[in-house]
Amino acid sequence: MRQGIFISFEGGEGVGKSTQIRILAQRLADLGHAVVTTREPGGSAGAEAVRHVLLSGVAEPFGVGMEVLLFAAARNDHVEEVIRPALNKGQIVLCDRFMDSSRVYQGVSGALSPEFVTTVERIAVNGLTPDLTLIFDLDAPEGLKRVRQRLPETALAGVPDRFEKEALAVHAARRQAFLKIAEDEPDRCTVVDAAGAPETVAEDVWRAVSALLDARNSGGDGND
Repeated sequence: MRQGIFISFEGGEGVGKSTQIRILAQRLADLGHAVVTTREPGGSAGAEAVRHVLLSGVAEPFGVGMEVLLFAAARNDHVEEVIRPALNKGQIVLCDRFMDSSRVYQGVSGALSPEFVTTVERIAVNGLTPDLTLIFDLDAPEGLKRVRQRLPETALAGVPDRFEKEALAVHAARRQAFLKIAEDEPDRCTVVDAAGAPETVAEDVWRAVSALLDARNSGGDGND
């Protein structure tokens, strides 16, 4: 039986997910928890092999349907090789993006049918969903401004990946799509205002995570 805790971090570009994962991972480790940090696309050997294909745009000419299938293949490998084994060991898994990103990036802005996305998602996650999803909310122009500020430090030498370079209107629509997921699944999702200083955002994150930890310790599921 699964004993660990699975927390996914979601949101648009530039919302600060990676920073918050690092802060939370350290805080949990300081309290004695075994923590695994990972990301999508990627996180496992098979998924990392797919990551460059997806982010470089090589698969883009084949259509969004092909992209969602590639994401699903990468996610399934990630789930079975990294996330599920860690949870079975009682560890806390912090994942930078998971199934909600596919719902938004390929489903909503990619105009794929909800039935198609749902079917592919079900196969990819194989019954595994996060205990808590933190959705970092930020005005799209501010998010893209942050992306531009960090670009010289990226591995792509100042060139944004294909998801970061899309039109502002697309990013704004994705923001609303993430908020809609949070509205539809309040037991799983918590919206975090990402506009503040990292320390302020980190405290909001900790409130949500500590509530889940307290519920788990008291024998609940964190959704009461």
